[in-house]
Amino acid sequence: MSEPDTAETFTGSFTQQEPLPEAAVRAALAVLGHGRLHRYNTAPGEIAETALLEEDFAAFTGAKYCLAVASGGYALGCALRALGIGPGDAVLTNAFTLAPVPGAIAALGATPVFVETTEGLTIDMEDLAAKAAGAKALLLSHMRGHICDMDRLMAICAAAGLPVIEDCAHTMGAAWAGTPSGRHGAMGCYSTQTYKHLNSGEGGLIISDDADLMAKAILISGSYMLYPRHRAAPPPAAFERHRLTTPNVSGRMDNLRAAILRPQLAGLPARAARWNALYRVIEAGLAGTPGLRLVERPEAEAFVASSFQFLLPGWPAGQVRAFLARAALRGVELKWFGAPEPQGFTSRHDSWRYAPAQQLPQTDRILAGLIDMRLPLTFSDADAALIARILRQEAAAVLGSGEDRAAIPQAD
Repeated sequence: MSEPDTAETFTGSFTQQEPLPEAAVRAALAVLGHGRLHRYNTAPGEIAETALLEEDFAAFTGAKYCLAVASGGYALGCALRALGIGPGDAVLTNAFTLAPVPGAIAALGATPVFVETTEGLTIDMEDLAAKAAGAKALLLSHMRGHICDMDRLMAICAAAGLPVIEDCAHTMGAAWAGTPSGRHGAMGCYSTQTYKHLNSGEGGLIISDDADLMAKAILISGSYMLYPRHRAAPPPAAFERHRLTTPNVSGRMDNLRAAILRPQLAGLPARAARWNALYRVIEAGLAGTPGLRLVERPEAEAFVASSFQFLLPGWPAGQVRAFLARAALRGVELKWFGAPEPQGFTSRHDSWRYAPAQQLPQTDRILAGLIDMRLPLTFSDADAALIARILRQEAAAVLGSGEDRAAIPQAD
């Protein structure tokens, strides 16, 4: 491999988050000071931080009900259980997603059925309509923050009698045609893992307007008979129908994580604007790059861009690897969804052997050239412009040199 032009090198970190706001630190210290970390361990007259977070997030999304849980993956499994998904049920989901999504389906003994992916990195509506018959639900992944035409999707699912759970791990604060992500389906699930839009290390949130589903979710989460302490919750009658027949699969959020999330939620709109500004700088810097295709964002989609994706359509695998390796030498860390083996957080449908093998030629073609990059808020606009210049130069260098797999080392 020829040496890239190292006149400019990026020295920042793609995994370093910005510090938590001072208000979050103070809130955490207050909880640590009194020691009441468990959500149901409260002093007389005290409202638990977890219950307050649920009220805050319900208000933020416009949902009637909210439940805070231990992780985004737990949120998905809890929502599926509340919907009655069990062994042998076919559950549709995106072929382009992350492992916790089909994992939540398979963990219940249900069968993940993958739906093809479009060039816009969203679920393919024609394939969805073709596979809807016989499925029990759709677990829709707004993967990497790309939102499909939700009006069309909900019409397809309504016609098929298919309930929808939205995986909004990458779309907290986003919307389709003015409706917040998570508010179209029966339930919306969010993550507060470190690389998401709110950071509590791990954590999750579930919203719904359906009293029956939310009562079951709260019982499943391990509320015992303490559900009256929930505030963004259905009335007691909803719990009476299920309280003795719903299994406890404990996955509660604690007061410490809730305390550090509440101040971050208040600042989310401002942080979303910063993410989107970084995204637009990189998008402008890469526009018109030969051999590189940007992902079109529909006008109706209000996104929160904590990551950036682009396509290298038709590139041989060896050239993709050369591009990744050259970018890495200049400090730009990229992930490739076409890699044959899982690497870190990145994997593809044929790696998930707990799901039956499925033929997805359209998805395979798109993933073969799909490149992904994090955009932490520790980046400046100047950083984003530098990253775009490096990527543009290295794409040109690889295409111009004809480098292939034999000439370069494997990229991590």
